[in-house]
Amino acid sequence: MKKKGLISLVILILLAMLLYDGINLPTITGKAVTPVNSYIQDDGNISLFFCPKEDCESNLVQFIESAQQRVHCALYDINLPSVQKVLLEKSKVIEVEVVTDDANLKKFNHPFVKVDKGGLMHNKFCIIDGVKVSTGSMNPTDNDAHKNNNNLFLIDSVQLSHNYEDEFKELWNNTFKKGNVVLNPAIKIDDVLVENYFCPEDHCADRVKEELKKARKSIFFMTFSFTHEGITDILLLKHLDNITIQGVTETRMVSKDSNYDLLRYQNISVLKDGNKNTMHHKVFIIDNETVVTGSFNPTRGGDEKNDENLLIIHDLSIAQRFSVEFQSVWAQAQLNKEELLNDNTIIEEKD
Repeated sequence: MKKKGLISLVILILLAMLLYDGINLPTITGKAVTPVNSYIQDDGNISLFFCPKEDCESNLVQFIESAQQRVHCALYDINLPSVQKVLLEKSKVIEVEVVTDDANLKKFNHPFVKVDKGGLMHNKFCIIDGVKVSTGSMNPTDNDAHKNNNNLFLIDSVQLSHNYEDEFKELWNNTFKKGNVVLNPAIKIDDVLVENYFCPEDHCADRVKEELKKARKSIFFMTFSFTHEGITDILLLKHLDNITIQGVTETRMVSKDSNYDLLRYQNISVLKDGNKNTMHHKVFIIDNETVVTGSFNPTRGGDEKNDENLLIIHDLSIAQRFSVEFQSVWAQAQLNKEELLNDNTIIEEKD
């Protein structure tokens, strides 16, 4: 019995090491892990805006207006009049193709717009002339631009644009919730290393877990919806390692399926947000050095059932800007943590 007990103990220890990355596995669910020092170098630049404090609407409209040859967009929802107008104007002189979620077609229904099939087409990106990409958590809607907490990236990068263009072509050709894995997931845009993935084919939750496992000091998160058990487990393990963990989650998405009560029960600092509308970020900040963001909510639906995109950005200055945004959202959550939000406020998306 003692020998069997010892064997069982050894097996348990090995399983824990595997879960926590104590053993350095070369693959994630059968897909090769891209080493952080293996990347394609590209020229370009990255602009970042936080809605509603910064003018996300004007910057996105100007971005689309700059198109000279074509505009390809995968947008979950489009009800912002200025964005609708610029897409319509551009469609008269250059190629414009848009994919949107079938539930939102009525808001922007034109011959150059296609809809998805099943699940959610939850992306929020546009590619301009094959050389520039807009992405982030912001839908081009009035609420997301002017009321909800969001982020918007405008990125000049031919290589990153190629990734998004390949994904867009799959969607445009009715390949939804599946497709080819991203060809060049790691791109260095000037001095900024960016990893880029698409769900479900690139297993976004696994990518997030692998990044969280690297945390040495802190993890801060802002999440619209957070129900993914595997990602939650990494936070719990990191908490046991005395890593600082703080998070803010959208109040109206706290339910029996969310991880809010579990994290609080384990003495992890997590708050319901204080925005009277919606805290719509999907963000993890790791060691104030790395940012995980995009359209991907850390949920099983976001990982397995939706079309999503994910960015992992390794850059101190970008991480610092997200840290400032987190502190602002955290402070607002603290001030309003005892208040009930208005019952009639619209939640723009579901998972």
